[in-house]
Amino acid sequence: RIVKKLYVITFNIDSEHTQDEILNFIRTILVLPSEKKGVIVEAGCFKGSSTAKFSLAADIAKRTLVVFDSFEGIPENDEPHDKNIFGGKAGFTKGDYCGSFEEVKLNVAKYGNIHCCRFIKGWFDETMHSFKEPIAAAYIDVDLASSTRTCLKFLYPLLENGCTLYSQDGHLPLVLDVFSNDQFWLQEVGFKKPTVHGLGKSKLIKVVKEA
Repeated sequence: RIVKKLYVITFNIDSEHTQDEILNFIRTILVLPSEKKGVIVEAGCFKGSSTAKFSLAADIAKRTLVVFDSFEGIPENDEPHDKNIFGGKAGFTKGDYCGSFEEVKLNVAKYGNIHCCRFIKGWFDETMHSFKEPIAAAYIDVDLASSTRTCLKFLYPLLENGCTLYSQDGHLPLVLDVFSNDQFWLQEVGFKKPTVHGLGKSKLIKVVKEA
């Protein structure tokens, strides 16, 4: 039933992901052990297609889905993106991938389960520092290296041991530099760099927090 709904959502809402990427995270949500505390976190939701999809799984798992987004698109930046690891073009300008707050909520209410969602509006570096809830699973799709740093800095320490954080930006060299940086992990995140599964090979990469 979920898979059928995913295709309906993709048909009706602009989506910058593959069904396989979404299904990977949905599986993670659905198999979370009940003893693992925490909410589900999504950072970067565009027009709410992924949010609607994740909300279906969060509702089944009886978890809250916390959605971080500026609802103004990509922030102003000067990051020198050029090509992704597969040779395709990569570049992000202010306002790219914008879905308004009202548009996203309407899409999620129509196609997902908005009752299990909580939306946190604003730039990541202004909102995430005050978020202190345990996280059972996280999915970040934020495009910029700077946004990735912010997400890892504030979300990874809240991730429960044995739980997973995904990034949909594993095809972007500048983002990979962040995930590969030992000093960043130690000095800014406060943890030894974990194993990054799919690093340099896949668009969807993940880390599992070890005890």
